[in-house]
Amino acid sequence: MYTIPSPTISNSFPAQFSTDTTIVRRKTRPVRVGHVTIGGGYPVVVQSMINEDTLDIEGSVAAIIRLHKIGCEIVRVTVPSMAHAKALAEIKQKLLETYLDVPLAADVHHNGMKIALEVAQYVDKVRINPGLYVFEKPKSSRTEYTEAEFDEIGKKIRETLEPLVVSLRDQGKAMRIGVNHGSLAERMLFTYGDTPEGMVESALEFIRICESLNFHNLIISLKASRVPVMLAAYRLMAQRMDELGMDYPLHLGVTEAGDGEYGRIKSTAGIATLLAEGIGDTIRVSLTEAPEKEIPVCYSILQALGLRKTMVEYVACPSCGRTLFNLEEVLHKVREATKHLTGLDIAVMGCIVNGPGEMADADYGYVGKQAGYISLYSGREEIKKVPESQGVEELINLIKADGRWVDP
Repeated sequence: MYTIPSPTISNSFPAQFSTDTTIVRRKTRPVRVGHVTIGGGYPVVVQSMINEDTLDIEGSVAAIIRLHKIGCEIVRVTVPSMAHAKALAEIKQKLLETYLDVPLAADVHHNGMKIALEVAQYVDKVRINPGLYVFEKPKSSRTEYTEAEFDEIGKKIRETLEPLVVSLRDQGKAMRIGVNHGSLAERMLFTYGDTPEGMVESALEFIRICESLNFHNLIISLKASRVPVMLAAYRLMAQRMDELGMDYPLHLGVTEAGDGEYGRIKSTAGIATLLAEGIGDTIRVSLTEAPEKEIPVCYSILQALGLRKTMVEYVACPSCGRTLFNLEEVLHKVREATKHLTGLDIAVMGCIVNGPGEMADADYGYVGKQAGYISLYSGREEIKKVPESQGVEELINLIKADGRWVDP
């Protein structure tokens, strides 16, 4: 899979009102997850999560392989019990024996220290939720949190988290501190409200414990189901980390985005906005659909922003009265013939008025300059004019002549 060179990394972030078309990514430390690196200027990593029961060894292995084959670089698996944690040992072994060493992340919730310690032996990253890792039972009669109560719970969190931190540190593995807007701890909700500030403070509390134990292989997420909350939380987290001299990579996502067109738009609105600001090192699009449906959305977001190039970029005008052929039909034919290629920009333009100018950056152009005929371009140069019926075939021949064609 072809990836364009990494965008510029800068400590001066972000540049206000810049006319530079290059996205300047926030500088973060590299964190290894298996053989994949998140942050440190490496390409934005694509993740997803299987929805099989982890106790179904064969089903889970098959699901992980399906995701990995279509470009999912880190696969997350839920681990709700000790039995599920032990099942991951078999899943990892079967992947090694029958396929590849796929980077795996384990999702641990609800008083999960023992589960997390067990599964940390078999996976490359453990994700914990600060709001659920040590459960705080709400008190309806509470009017305040005293400093002593706050500190007591903080001490319990440290005691519970420390064994996992030490295990991951000594194994050279990673942890994601995954804060969710919908599951903030009672203490954070009471102190900060249901706010981005509460999300950030929750993450910082766990980060400080990790740092005190000399553990820095951390990835941070602050997901919410509402895009404005998600945006505010990540922006505030980046700001607070910069103020505190922290440089941990961020995992972006809009949680519970739903399905269909709106789920994709909602995810894109949150993830792409932050990536365009230089915030974010790994992404997951969370759809209420088969996990395989998430990966194309991730790559489309990254491609649209110029952060990764994993497919053909099609430039096409919206069609108008000047269009000399059925643009929608022709674009479909061109895409079907060339969609397996990577690293190319192909323009399909309906007329000569804007065609050559609008497609100036494309590798190849397919332009209707005269009724019944197609002009084919290589870059800015018109190569030949062919009958419309031969347009797609001759475009393929042009790509072949340049040595840039590969068979599907």
